[in-house]
Amino acid sequence: METLYHSTRSNTETYTSKRAILTGIAPDGGLFVSDQISRTSLDLTVVCGNDYHANARLVLGTLLPDYTPDEIASCVEGAYGSQWDTHAITPLTPLGNDWLLELYHGPTCAFKDVALQMLPRLMSAARHTAGGGRNVMILTATSGDTGKAALDGFADVEGTGVTVFYPDGKVSDVQRLQMVTQRGGNVAVCGIRGNFDDAQTGVKKIFSDPEVAARLLANNTVLSSANSINVGRLVPQVTYYFDAYAQLVRAGAVAQGDPIDFCVPTGNFGDVLAGFYAKQIGLPVGKLIVASNANNVLTDFITTGTYDRRRPFHKTISPSMDILVSSNLERLLYYLSGGDCELVAAYMRDLSQTGAYTVSSDMMEKLRQTFDCGFADDDATRRTIHTTWDELGVLIDTHTAVGKAVVDARASEGRPRVCLSTASPYKFSSDVLAALGANTQGMDGFACMDELARRTGTVAPAQLSGLRDAAELHTDVCDQDKMCAFVESACARVFS
Repeated sequence: METLYHSTRSNTETYTSKRAILTGIAPDGGLFVSDQISRTSLDLTVVCGNDYHANARLVLGTLLPDYTPDEIASCVEGAYGSQWDTHAITPLTPLGNDWLLELYHGPTCAFKDVALQMLPRLMSAARHTAGGGRNVMILTATSGDTGKAALDGFADVEGTGVTVFYPDGKVSDVQRLQMVTQRGGNVAVCGIRGNFDDAQTGVKKIFSDPEVAARLLANNTVLSSANSINVGRLVPQVTYYFDAYAQLVRAGAVAQGDPIDFCVPTGNFGDVLAGFYAKQIGLPVGKLIVASNANNVLTDFITTGTYDRRRPFHKTISPSMDILVSSNLERLLYYLSGGDCELVAAYMRDLSQTGAYTVSSDMMEKLRQTFDCGFADDDATRRTIHTTWDELGVLIDTHTAVGKAVVDARASEGRPRVCLSTASPYKFSSDVLAALGANTQGMDGFACMDELARRTGTVAPAQLSGLRDAAELHTDVCDQDKMCAFVESACARVFS
């Protein structure tokens, strides 16, 4: 049976995976899901014998079946090539009694590269066969890492442009520099006055505005997304869950078929949702542990069943998780409700209109079968960075440390535990260095980077240390109500 996608809020119109990827977000504001996802189970014997590239071909071919095997193979070869510093792509390394899944070996030193080196290639293949030859403007909001990964992946890709909005003053110095120094004739970057949720809300409004769509279509242009609301961003992330399992089996740390736990630092819920997808198609997952920072809206939801964004927004040292509206949770609600589009739509209306919703006891029972949670504030995050280096000799960033802190606070249930490491510590040199006990007052980001390397005997990735000599090319900052005008101006410039 062909895997077809439809909105979380309505199943009246179905899409092939190519069309869903090109569209990004459903016209009604929902996210694309497939009802066939749990009807296929990957062969673990095959998975455990594969390298990363072969597992990527297997996962993508399963979840995106209207791509031909040749198209998938070409996408995988291009996405996971020499731009990575290891053929393993996402190597698994010891972390005391647990394991660290290193997701930062790509060109922008963050886990978003796994999907955003793939998505432009998936879009290019889809554009030629399902896109009618239209130009595609990739529109995305970022809390720090998605923006650079999208810019890097889509820069100068034929027939596409990419526009990125980030919360001005609320990303790390290195994250900002990665975006504002990006070269490419088809890229546009703009800070917004507000936080990530403001940027994400503004992007969603642009996607759902029919007048904007009509004006762009008149110039042969459509919008799509590089956020994990795009199923083409989500599906590639499923691969590293299977590949981590394969690495554990080959290392003799788990017997094939036995379950393992994953702890995932997350804000927008996409990274951990990929683990849920992996479980749905046959991965033996015990628990998916959602690790939050002080913006612990997800922890409260998993604990109480009430999602409530009406709370103070905390600016933390793990800025990519500074999110109060976790968009990808909508997909999980769809599956927990048994595919009840009307109920999901009602929850999303409640979230928009009142700021909160509460799910049923039946949905909570299903949720707790797979998910657990915990959170760590900045002090706990700093302590974890310090102790992980002092006791284990492993240097971790401020987001990975949130996950490690949550793992450390939990009693082991006897299953191997894998903590996802989402970024290089050098993307957050100042906060990592301070956590190790250094006085960083008066030091800029590059001085902190140099001192972190000296103190730990590690080496900063060249693509980060080289930013000190890069020119800042994108200086725009706007209010949320000016985002649409910025996008239309970018489209006119890129596709003129």
